[in-house]
Amino acid sequence: MPTRRTSRLITLAAVATAAALALAGCSNSGISTSTPAASAASAISADRCASNKAAGTITYITGFQYQASASILDILAAKELGYFDALCLDVQIQPGTGDTAGNAQLVAAGTATVTDLGGDSDLLLAQSNGVDVTAIATYGQVPITTLMTGTDITDLKQLEGTTLGQKGQLPPEINAMLVANGVDVSKITQVVVGYDPTILPRGQVQSLTGYKSNEPLTLKAAGDDVKLWNPEDYGIPGTFGTVVANPAFVTANTATTEDFLRAAFHAYTYCETNAAECVGYAAALAGGGASYDVDHNVEVWKTETGLVTSSQPAGTPLGSLNTDLMAKEISFLVDSKQLTAAPDVSAFTDPSIVSAIYNGTELIWPAP
Repeated sequence: MPTRRTSRLITLAAVATAAALALAGCSNSGISTSTPAASAASAISADRCASNKAAGTITYITGFQYQASASILDILAAKELGYFDALCLDVQIQPGTGDTAGNAQLVAAGTATVTDLGGDSDLLLAQSNGVDVTAIATYGQVPITTLMTGTDITDLKQLEGTTLGQKGQLPPEINAMLVANGVDVSKITQVVVGYDPTILPRGQVQSLTGYKSNEPLTLKAAGDDVKLWNPEDYGIPGTFGTVVANPAFVTANTATTEDFLRAAFHAYTYCETNAAECVGYAAALAGGGASYDVDHNVEVWKTETGLVTSSQPAGTPLGSLNTDLMAKEISFLVDSKQLTAAPDVSAFTDPSIVSAIYNGTELIWPAP
């Protein structure tokens, strides 16, 4: 996805030390101080441990490789810090290619257990296409997508007759923003491109979809001046980091699903104040080498966690499914003809998973 420059390998000793510190509850003001010390032993009751083991392997497919995004990095860190082990969870991580629609299909089929989508809109479109997954959490309550153009573009209608680069499909929030601004999207030539944003300043495309936490950071670091068109500035709602699971697994293993998120959110709080360390785990999982840009991924993580914090409704815990916001997303998808009708979201969302692992806004750690 991003251009990557440097990397550092994390030694087993460093991982063990980090696990001991993190499981001891260091720097987690929003988490119960009953955090256990790291050890090979379970941190939960024998019965809950046995139940989690009986659930079998949880296969998590990342949205894109080992990108340091919210809903990816915290899950990687939870495994490396020993949080999954502490809850007797067998979690296997597979790096995704960026095809989140394909990942959702794997989860629906039971080939994988959990994955993260771009946002609730991706969930809604997947459901409309018959992909049966259950949403269990959403990290960000604002669109993560953005449309980049040259600074000479002052009206989105100027994009008619030009070429737009996208990653396989036009993000629904971007599509809705264009429609809301009177753009005839059929008059824009869309081409599928990779994750090298320099094609925009080089003039190979005149507009480019991307993520606030990725391509704009790369272009800024290179000294390229571009204009960002953000959906929320035009009243288009959005979300990012929507975690979905296999419905049958959630039904049969509700407590195990809760503990998967519990460990991820515990790691999230740790990584908020230990970004470089957590990104280091991702770099090591990626195989190290110069291909993994640690510095860029630290900025990805900081940008996304900042967006999560700034968009989180007051009094709600991390990961809460926002049904009011989802209703607004449904409306814009219907208005922009991306959905034909409003679905019954209760059929494919389960807000009880997040609510069960919190006491108010304080994460319950370890499991009761």
